[in-house]
Amino acid sequence: MVLWSKEQDKLPDIDMSSGAIEMKKEGGPLTPAFLNSNGSVHTVILAKDPEEMRQETGGEYELTEVTSFTDRASETGEDDRSEVVILDCRANAKGQREEDALLENASQSNESDDTSTDRSPEPPPPLKETSFSIGLQVVFPFLLAGFGTVAAGMVLDIVQHWTVFTEVTEVFILVPALLGLKGNLEMTLASRLSTAANIGQMDSAKDMWKMIMGNLALIQVQATVVGFLASIAAVIFGWIPEGHFRLGHAVLLCASSVATAFIASLLLGLIMIGVIIASRKVGINPDNVATPIAASLGDLITLSLLAGISTGLYKELEYNDYANPLVCSVFVAMCPLWILIARKIPSTREVLYSGWEPVIIAMAISSVGGLILDKTVSNPNFAGMAVFTPVINGVGGNLVAVQASRISTYLHMNGLPLGDPNPAPRKCPTPCTSFFSSSVNSRSARVLFLLVAPGHLVFIYTINSMRGGHTTLTSVFIAFYLGAALLQVMILLYLADWMVHWMWGRGMDPDNFSIPYLTALGDLLGTGFLALCFHILWLIGDRDTDVGD
Repeated sequence: MVLWSKEQDKLPDIDMSSGAIEMKKEGGPLTPAFLNSNGSVHTVILAKDPEEMRQETGGEYELTEVTSFTDRASETGEDDRSEVVILDCRANAKGQREEDALLENASQSNESDDTSTDRSPEPPPPLKETSFSIGLQVVFPFLLAGFGTVAAGMVLDIVQHWTVFTEVTEVFILVPALLGLKGNLEMTLASRLSTAANIGQMDSAKDMWKMIMGNLALIQVQATVVGFLASIAAVIFGWIPEGHFRLGHAVLLCASSVATAFIASLLLGLIMIGVIIASRKVGINPDNVATPIAASLGDLITLSLLAGISTGLYKELEYNDYANPLVCSVFVAMCPLWILIARKIPSTREVLYSGWEPVIIAMAISSVGGLILDKTVSNPNFAGMAVFTPVINGVGGNLVAVQASRISTYLHMNGLPLGDPNPAPRKCPTPCTSFFSSSVNSRSARVLFLLVAPGHLVFIYTINSMRGGHTTLTSVFIAFYLGAALLQVMILLYLADWMVHWMWGRGMDPDNFSIPYLTALGDLLGTGFLALCFHILWLIGDRDTDVGD
């Protein structure tokens, strides 16, 4: 409410402890206006000379409308009166500033030092989705991502026989950890940017470029650190069972892991940014397409880089002892630069300080899956497992990342404030509520679960038609494989429903914390279930290791 004060003689006695605002009018002196401690603003008329204030009785206030800061001299013939407008701005739940429409009109015709007119654009309305629309938007990126994992499986099936993989078997331990970077870093990046795009934080070019630069720098820091720690985990997991340590192999693992993580994260980060910007421009929910596309090329690019870099550095061991330490040192030395860039953006500064726990724990979980892969594939009887490992892990990680990103966006747009001190009590969900309730998140869980079986059938028959792998597609094998895949995705979708809400209630942003855990668990469950399937198939007599040789 805008008020004119006629009790001018009392103005100097207003308590200034509540705050004062000064606005400069062209051609005139600074005019004080006063802001009460309760947040209301009194717009007052002051003479240029305080001694010219007229006293009127009654102390009454009346409403009036102001459309300009111009002097009233042109209307009344007086030149000793000025009109001053004070803007009353408050932040709403999304951090945007609401202004009185009356005063907004006044600001358009006046040059002012007040910055309250710099408003964030209004966020776009939430996209209304049905089961059909969700499935239609998800299925094509899902198939694209699936074929990417098929290509990665074919690559792993080939490179498992390369010298570096047979002589330095710890490289297998790096595979799930580095492939998991798409969940730890790229999918987390996609989820953060998707949420920011959905709530209107990337609508202006300035805000968009800030988000892009900060997030790219952040994932480069995280990729370098995670790659270094993954190599240490691989060395430890390889050293404990064998009982001997080779320094040359350890440095090779470190250089290969850090270089692969850095280059792959940079390429995939740029792809993710382009996908999210394009999705918003064509009216598609980025949550449905960004995370699957992050994985469509993620596994293939990462695995190809790992195989190529490790092979090249392994050859250098024979001629140059300094190549591997030099490569590792160069990438680590660039970390301070990325840290400086990431610290300048508020949204990434918080993740830079507090976002390490999920990434590092997820890397450790994926490394356990890598140890299972190493010990299983090293046995010639189970060589056929290699081609299917990226597929089952990739499909599970893609679907649960979509669900976690959707739930996180839903909470950001409709839920309680993050870390509400008095949240509504929410019991641990049951599988029935997670999959069969009427909520939009339950609907999306059903759609994603129904994609598992037909998707895997397409992918494994694609592998078979390309004569990849070392396993014949018998009905028994298909039944065990689909059972493992369905069980994996069911567990992951249920955990996503529980974990995202649990983290939200405790003040942790699910975009930064949930997806690394879920995709790492997907790697562990997928690799473990697949290894169990191959052991059971071997025991019941379904054995053939020569297919594809």
